[in-house]
Amino acid sequence: MGKFTSGLYNRLVIVIPYAWLLLFFLAPFFIVFRISVSTTAIAMPPYEPVFSFADGWAGLLSKLSELSFDNYTYLTDDPLYFNAYVSSVVIAAISTFLTLLIAYPIAYGMAQAPRGLRPTLVMLVILPFWTSFLIRVYAWIAILKPEGLFNQLLLSLHLIDTPLIILNTNTAVYIGIVYSYLPFMVLPLYSALEKMDGTLIEAAQDLGCPPITAFWRVTFPLSIPGVVAGCMLVFIPAVGEFVIPDLLGGSQTLMIGKTLWNEFNSNRDWPVSSAVATILLLILVIPIVFFQNVQAKAEERGK
Repeated sequence: MGKFTSGLYNRLVIVIPYAWLLLFFLAPFFIVFRISVSTTAIAMPPYEPVFSFADGWAGLLSKLSELSFDNYTYLTDDPLYFNAYVSSVVIAAISTFLTLLIAYPIAYGMAQAPRGLRPTLVMLVILPFWTSFLIRVYAWIAILKPEGLFNQLLLSLHLIDTPLIILNTNTAVYIGIVYSYLPFMVLPLYSALEKMDGTLIEAAQDLGCPPITAFWRVTFPLSIPGVVAGCMLVFIPAVGEFVIPDLLGGSQTLMIGKTLWNEFNSNRDWPVSSAVATILLLILVIPIVFFQNVQAKAEERGK
């Protein structure tokens, strides 16, 4: 009986994650892909499905030969979508790099703090999550606008003569993304740095290694799994970000999230917007696979 229970438990441990992926990833992805190969129609919803399960398996198989990828071809004909994808990747990559530069010293300081103080520091990092994401982004509008708090501070310190134009620029988008996703970078880095054996640094210094060299030769290589995890947690959602570029970015800020929103709500072109979302998902698979490879290599080195 004990072996049966143990075997059942092991199967459940394996089945539950796959069931979760099937229900919340593969099923929605199939629905979006189904819409992407449909045709636009004046109806509600505004598309005409190419195939439907209501026709049964025979009708479904007969409709597969009629699938059209014209919506995907349309994306290659209009440079707007290509530019939106490239701009989104560039903005997300720069934002991820800036987030890493800011988060690493914070995580390192947390890992070096007294053990009794670390839970408090972790709580302070996740404290912004207690406030609505939308409210926090709106707060940056009041801070960055020409008559906002930031410009008023610089003017009062006589550092500038005229207010800086930050709102409705890519700079404001970078600020919003870095601020919003900073905890997602700090926590994986802290987890990796907190587990590091401090005697390794002491050994390196005893052998004559300067502190900076010891950091690059010992600390940073050991924290690479945390760096990769943090970068993925920031980069992947930043590529498809919509709220931050819509509120803080200007009309010239081109990101695929805004383009997708316009196609879906303004143009009411669900098939094209679904094709945009499908391509975006395929693009994001690349860093996910890279992250999995890095994690697998790290586990092999640990063994």
